[in-house]
Amino acid sequence: MWRFIGFRFLQAIPVILTVITVTFFLVRAAPGGPFDQEKAVSEQVQAALEARYRLDLPMHEQYLSYMGDLLKGDMGPSFYYPGRSVNELIFQGLPITAELGFYALLTALVIGCLAGVLAALKPNTAQDYVPMSVAMIGICMPSFLLGPLLVLIFGIWLDLLPVSGWGNSQGDKILPSITLGAMTAAYIARLSRSGMLEVLNQDYMRTARAKGLPEYVVVIKHALRGGLLPVISYLGPAFAALLSGSFVVETVFQIPGLGRFYIQAAFNRDYTMILGTTVFLSTLIVIFNLLSDIVAAWLNPRLRYQFRK
Repeated sequence: MWRFIGFRFLQAIPVILTVITVTFFLVRAAPGGPFDQEKAVSEQVQAALEARYRLDLPMHEQYLSYMGDLLKGDMGPSFYYPGRSVNELIFQGLPITAELGFYALLTALVIGCLAGVLAALKPNTAQDYVPMSVAMIGICMPSFLLGPLLVLIFGIWLDLLPVSGWGNSQGDKILPSITLGAMTAAYIARLSRSGMLEVLNQDYMRTARAKGLPEYVVVIKHALRGGLLPVISYLGPAFAALLSGSFVVETVFQIPGLGRFYIQAAFNRDYTMILGTTVFLSTLIVIFNLLSDIVAAWLNPRLRYQFRK
Protein backbone atom coordinates (compact mmCIF):
# COMPACT_ATOMS: atom_id res chain seq x y z
CA MET A 1 0.00 0.00 0.00
CA TRP A 2 2.82 2.41 0.85
CA ARG A 3 4.47 1.67 -2.47
CA PHE A 4 1.22 2.53 -4.21
CA ILE A 5 0.94 5.83 -2.30
CA GLY A 6 4.58 6.71 -3.01
CA PHE A 7 4.17 6.06 -6.73
CA ARG A 8 1.08 8.28 -6.91
CA PHE A 9 2.84 11.01 -4.95
CA LEU A 10 5.85 11.00 -7.27
CA GLN A 11 3.50 11.31 -10.24
CA ALA A 12 1.92 14.42 -8.69
CA ILE A 13 5.13 16.45 -8.35
CA PRO A 14 5.81 17.09 -12.08
CA VAL A 15 2.11 17.86 -12.61
CA ILE A 16 2.15 20.65 -10.01
CA LEU A 17 5.46 22.03 -11.33
CA THR A 18 4.07 22.11 -14.86
CA VAL A 19 0.93 23.94 -13.74
CA ILE A 20 2.96 26.54 -11.84
CA THR A 21 5.34 27.14 -14.75
CA VAL A 22 2.68 27.37 -17.44
CA THR A 23 0.45 29.65 -15.36
CA PHE A 24 3.36 31.93 -14.44
CA PHE A 25 4.43 32.59 -18.02
CA LEU A 26 0.87 32.79 -19.40
CA VAL A 27 -0.05 35.46 -16.86
CA ARG A 28 3.09 37.43 -17.64
CA ALA A 29 2.42 37.13 -21.38
CA ALA A 30 -1.01 38.79 -21.10
CA PRO A 31 -1.11 42.40 -22.36
CA GLY A 32 -1.00 45.17 -19.80
CA GLY A 33 0.24 45.10 -16.23
CA PRO A 34 -1.06 45.21 -12.67
CA PHE A 35 -0.32 48.94 -12.36
CA ASP A 36 -1.87 50.06 -15.65
CA GLN A 37 -4.57 52.43 -14.44
CA GLU A 38 -6.87 54.82 -16.21
CA LYS A 39 -5.03 57.62 -14.44
CA ALA A 40 -1.40 57.59 -15.52
CA VAL A 41 1.34 57.73 -12.88
CA SER A 42 4.79 59.19 -13.21
CA GLU A 43 7.68 57.08 -14.41
CA GLN A 44 9.33 57.30 -10.98
CA VAL A 45 6.22 55.92 -9.23
CA GLN A 46 5.86 53.19 -11.85
CA ALA A 47 9.50 52.19 -11.45
CA ALA A 48 9.19 52.17 -7.65
CA LEU A 49 6.12 49.92 -7.79
CA GLU A 50 7.78 47.50 -10.18
CA ALA A 51 10.91 47.38 -8.04
CA ARG A 52 8.88 46.72 -4.89
CA TYR A 53 7.15 43.74 -6.44
CA ARG A 54 10.27 42.62 -8.38
CA LEU A 55 8.63 43.18 -11.74
CA ASP A 56 11.75 45.00 -12.96
CA LEU A 57 13.77 41.77 -12.90
CA PRO A 58 14.25 39.59 -16.00
CA MET A 59 11.53 37.01 -16.49
CA HIS A 60 13.63 34.01 -15.49
CA GLU A 61 14.73 35.76 -12.28
CA GLN A 62 11.11 36.57 -11.44
CA TYR A 63 10.25 32.91 -11.94
CA LEU A 64 13.08 31.64 -9.75
CA SER A 65 12.27 34.21 -7.07
CA TYR A 66 8.60 33.19 -7.07
CA MET A 67 9.46 29.49 -6.88
CA GLY A 68 11.78 30.17 -3.96
CA ASP A 69 9.06 32.01 -2.06
CA LEU A 70 6.54 29.31 -2.94
CA LEU A 71 8.76 26.60 -1.45
CA LYS A 72 8.62 28.57 1.80
CA GLY A 73 4.82 28.67 1.64
CA ASP A 74 4.76 32.36 0.70
CA MET A 75 2.56 33.17 -2.31
CA GLY A 76 3.53 36.81 -2.23
CA PRO A 77 1.67 40.07 -1.69
CA SER A 78 -1.48 40.99 -3.55
CA PHE A 79 -1.10 43.77 -6.12
CA TYR A 80 -4.76 44.78 -5.82
CA TYR A 81 -5.08 44.66 -2.02
CA PRO A 82 -2.14 46.64 -0.60
CA GLY A 83 -0.80 45.32 2.68
CA ARG A 84 -2.49 41.92 2.33
CA SER A 85 -0.87 38.68 1.25
CA VAL A 86 -2.26 36.12 -1.16
CA ASN A 87 -2.17 33.51 1.62
CA GLU A 88 -4.41 35.70 3.76
CA LEU A 89 -6.93 36.30 0.97
CA ILE A 90 -7.10 32.62 0.02
CA PHE A 91 -7.73 31.45 3.56
CA GLN A 92 -10.29 34.19 4.04
CA GLY A 93 -12.44 33.01 1.14
CA LEU A 94 -11.65 29.28 1.31
CA PRO A 95 -14.00 28.30 4.21
CA ILE A 96 -17.09 29.57 2.36
CA THR A 97 -16.01 28.03 -0.94
CA ALA A 98 -15.18 24.72 0.76
CA GLU A 99 -18.55 24.68 2.54
CA LEU A 100 -20.33 25.33 -0.75
CA GLY A 101 -18.33 22.55 -2.41
CA PHE A 102 -19.11 20.13 0.42
CA TYR A 103 -22.86 20.73 0.26
CA ALA A 104 -22.78 20.47 -3.53
CA LEU A 105 -20.88 17.16 -3.37
CA LEU A 106 -23.28 15.81 -0.74
CA THR A 107 -26.23 16.77 -2.93
CA ALA A 108 -24.59 15.19 -5.96
CA LEU A 109 -23.82 11.95 -4.10
CA VAL A 110 -27.34 11.47 -2.76
CA ILE A 111 -29.10 12.28 -6.03
CA GLY A 112 -26.54 10.67 -8.36
CA CYS A 113 -26.07 7.37 -6.49
CA LEU A 114 -29.80 6.93 -5.91
CA ALA A 115 -30.62 7.60 -9.56
CA GLY A 116 -27.82 5.38 -10.86
CA VAL A 117 -28.62 2.41 -8.61
CA LEU A 118 -32.35 2.57 -9.37
CA ALA A 119 -31.63 2.75 -13.10
CA ALA A 120 -29.28 -0.25 -12.94
CA LEU A 121 -31.82 -2.44 -11.13
CA LYS A 122 -34.20 -2.34 -14.11
CA PRO A 123 -32.19 -1.54 -17.23
CA ASN A 124 -33.92 -0.62 -20.49
CA THR A 125 -37.16 0.31 -18.74
CA ALA A 126 -38.75 3.60 -17.75
CA GLN A 127 -36.96 3.33 -14.40
CA ASP A 128 -33.71 3.45 -16.37
CA TYR A 129 -34.59 5.87 -19.17
CA VAL A 130 -36.07 8.67 -17.05
CA PRO A 131 -33.17 9.28 -14.60
CA MET A 132 -30.55 8.82 -17.32
CA SER A 133 -32.34 11.32 -19.56
CA VAL A 134 -32.43 13.80 -16.69
CA ALA A 135 -28.72 13.09 -16.08
CA MET A 136 -27.93 13.88 -19.71
CA ILE A 137 -29.75 17.20 -19.36
CA GLY A 138 -27.74 17.90 -16.21
CA ILE A 139 -24.48 17.26 -18.06
CA CYS A 140 -25.45 19.55 -20.92
CA MET A 141 -26.73 22.43 -18.76
CA PRO A 142 -23.93 24.65 -17.39
CA SER A 143 -24.16 26.24 -13.96
CA PHE A 144 -24.33 29.79 -15.33
CA LEU A 145 -27.61 28.78 -17.04
CA LEU A 146 -29.05 26.57 -14.31
CA GLY A 147 -28.39 29.11 -11.54
CA PRO A 148 -30.46 31.99 -12.99
CA LEU A 149 -33.16 29.50 -13.96
CA LEU A 150 -33.49 28.25 -10.37
CA VAL A 151 -33.45 31.84 -9.12
CA LEU A 152 -36.26 32.72 -11.51
CA ILE A 153 -38.42 29.72 -10.54
CA PHE A 154 -37.84 29.29 -6.80
CA GLY A 155 -36.78 32.80 -5.87
CA ILE A 156 -38.99 35.06 -7.98
CA TRP A 157 -41.99 33.13 -9.29
CA LEU A 158 -42.60 30.87 -6.27
CA ASP A 159 -40.80 33.07 -3.71
CA LEU A 160 -39.70 30.01 -1.72
CA LEU A 161 -35.95 30.44 -1.29
CA PRO A 162 -33.43 33.29 -0.94
CA VAL A 163 -31.48 34.07 -4.10
CA SER A 164 -28.29 35.63 -2.71
CA GLY A 165 -25.91 35.54 0.24
CA TRP A 166 -24.47 32.71 2.29
CA GLY A 167 -25.50 32.00 5.86
CA ASN A 168 -27.43 35.26 6.20
CA SER A 169 -30.96 33.84 5.96
CA GLN A 170 -32.61 30.45 6.27
CA GLY A 171 -32.39 28.36 3.12
CA ASP A 172 -29.91 30.55 1.25
CA LYS A 173 -27.51 27.59 0.80
CA ILE A 174 -29.99 25.36 -1.05
CA LEU A 175 -30.04 26.89 -4.52
CA PRO A 176 -26.24 27.40 -4.79
CA SER A 177 -25.60 23.81 -3.65
CA ILE A 178 -28.05 22.38 -6.19
CA THR A 179 -26.70 24.59 -8.96
CA LEU A 180 -23.10 23.60 -8.32
CA GLY A 181 -23.80 19.91 -7.69
CA ALA A 182 -26.20 19.26 -10.58
CA MET A 183 -23.60 18.40 -13.22
CA THR A 184 -21.60 16.28 -10.77
CA ALA A 185 -24.80 14.44 -9.79
CA ALA A 186 -25.39 13.64 -13.45
CA TYR A 187 -21.89 12.18 -13.88
CA ILE A 188 -22.22 10.19 -10.64
CA ALA A 189 -25.56 8.80 -11.81
CA ARG A 190 -24.03 7.50 -15.03
CA LEU A 191 -20.95 6.13 -13.27
CA SER A 192 -22.97 4.34 -10.59
CA ARG A 193 -25.33 2.87 -13.20
CA SER A 194 -22.50 1.45 -15.32
CA GLY A 195 -20.67 0.15 -12.24
CA MET A 196 -23.77 -1.51 -10.82
CA LEU A 197 -24.68 -3.11 -14.15
CA GLU A 198 -21.21 -4.65 -14.39
CA VAL A 199 -21.36 -6.02 -10.84
CA LEU A 200 -24.94 -7.29 -11.05
CA ASN A 201 -23.96 -9.53 -13.97
CA GLN A 202 -21.08 -11.21 -12.13
CA ASP A 203 -21.19 -14.89 -11.17
CA TYR A 204 -21.04 -14.26 -7.42
CA MET A 205 -24.19 -12.15 -7.69
CA ARG A 206 -26.05 -15.03 -9.31
CA THR A 207 -24.71 -17.29 -6.58
CA ALA A 208 -26.04 -14.95 -3.90
CA ARG A 209 -29.48 -14.95 -5.53
CA ALA A 210 -29.37 -18.75 -5.88
CA LYS A 211 -28.86 -19.01 -2.11
CA GLY A 212 -32.24 -17.38 -1.65
CA LEU A 213 -31.04 -14.01 -0.37
CA PRO A 214 -33.56 -11.18 -0.72
CA GLU A 215 -32.85 -8.79 -3.57
CA TYR A 216 -32.26 -5.81 -1.27
CA VAL A 217 -29.61 -7.82 0.64
CA VAL A 218 -27.92 -8.78 -2.63
CA VAL A 219 -27.85 -5.16 -3.76
CA ILE A 220 -26.86 -3.49 -0.49
CA LYS A 221 -24.44 -6.08 0.90
CA HIS A 222 -22.81 -7.42 -2.27
CA ALA A 223 -23.40 -5.10 -5.21
CA LEU A 224 -22.88 -1.60 -3.81
CA ARG A 225 -19.28 -2.09 -2.70
CA GLY A 226 -18.08 -3.05 -6.17
CA GLY A 227 -20.64 -1.09 -8.12
CA LEU A 228 -19.77 2.25 -6.56
CA LEU A 229 -16.00 1.92 -7.02
CA PRO A 230 -16.05 4.19 -10.11
CA VAL A 231 -17.89 6.80 -8.05
CA ILE A 232 -15.30 6.63 -5.26
CA SER A 233 -12.48 7.11 -7.77
CA TYR A 234 -14.33 10.12 -9.14
CA LEU A 235 -14.97 11.81 -5.77
CA GLY A 236 -11.50 13.29 -5.38
CA PRO A 237 -11.32 15.18 -8.66
CA ALA A 238 -15.05 15.92 -8.39
CA PHE A 239 -14.67 17.81 -5.11
CA ALA A 240 -11.65 19.73 -6.38
CA ALA A 241 -13.56 20.55 -9.57
CA LEU A 242 -16.49 21.76 -7.49
CA LEU A 243 -14.16 24.12 -5.60
CA SER A 244 -12.76 25.57 -8.81
CA GLY A 245 -16.14 25.57 -10.54
CA SER A 246 -17.81 27.41 -7.70
CA PHE A 247 -16.55 30.77 -8.98
CA VAL A 248 -19.47 31.11 -11.40
CA VAL A 249 -22.00 30.04 -8.78
CA GLU A 250 -20.53 32.46 -6.24
CA THR A 251 -20.94 35.26 -8.76
CA VAL A 252 -24.54 34.33 -9.62
CA PHE A 253 -25.63 34.08 -5.97
CA GLN A 254 -23.31 36.83 -4.65
CA ILE A 255 -21.42 34.53 -2.28
CA PRO A 256 -18.28 36.04 -0.69
CA GLY A 257 -15.98 33.09 -1.33
CA LEU A 258 -12.64 32.50 -2.99
CA GLY A 259 -14.11 33.08 -6.43
CA ARG A 260 -14.68 36.76 -5.68
CA PHE A 261 -10.95 37.36 -5.17
CA TYR A 262 -10.00 35.30 -8.21
CA ILE A 263 -12.36 37.13 -10.56
CA GLN A 264 -11.23 40.51 -9.28
CA ALA A 265 -7.61 39.40 -9.69
CA ALA A 266 -8.26 38.42 -13.31
CA PHE A 267 -9.83 41.80 -14.11
CA ASN A 268 -7.10 43.75 -12.32
CA ARG A 269 -4.13 41.63 -13.48
CA ASP A 270 -3.23 40.73 -9.92
CA TYR A 271 -0.47 38.30 -10.93
CA THR A 272 0.26 36.86 -7.52
CA MET A 273 -3.41 36.31 -6.66
CA ILE A 274 -4.06 34.54 -9.96
CA LEU A 275 -0.96 32.39 -9.52
CA GLY A 276 -1.63 31.66 -5.86
CA THR A 277 -5.24 30.62 -6.43
CA THR A 278 -4.32 28.47 -9.43
CA VAL A 279 -1.47 26.76 -7.58
CA PHE A 280 -3.63 26.22 -4.51
CA LEU A 281 -6.52 24.68 -6.46
CA SER A 282 -4.16 22.55 -8.57
CA THR A 283 -2.58 21.18 -5.42
CA LEU A 284 -6.02 20.40 -4.02
CA ILE A 285 -6.95 18.53 -7.19
CA VAL A 286 -3.77 16.43 -6.95
CA ILE A 287 -4.34 15.73 -3.23
CA PHE A 288 -7.98 14.70 -3.70
CA ASN A 289 -6.99 12.52 -6.66
CA LEU A 290 -4.42 10.83 -4.44
CA LEU A 291 -6.93 10.30 -1.63
CA SER A 292 -9.55 8.84 -3.98
CA ASP A 293 -6.92 6.48 -5.46
CA ILE A 294 -5.97 5.34 -1.95
CA VAL A 295 -9.59 4.64 -1.02
CA ALA A 296 -10.17 2.83 -4.31
CA ALA A 297 -7.05 0.71 -3.75
CA TRP A 298 -8.20 -0.10 -0.22
CA LEU A 299 -11.55 -1.31 -1.56
CA ASN A 300 -10.06 -3.10 -4.57
CA PRO A 301 -7.01 -5.26 -3.67
CA ARG A 302 -6.23 -5.82 -7.36
CA LEU A 303 -5.02 -2.20 -7.61
CA ARG A 304 -2.59 -2.73 -4.73
CA TYR A 305 -1.37 -6.00 -6.21
CA GLN A 306 -0.14 -4.21 -9.35
CA PHE A 307 2.60 -2.53 -7.29
CA ARG A 308 3.78 -5.71 -5.57
CA LYS A 309 5.15 -7.22 -8.73
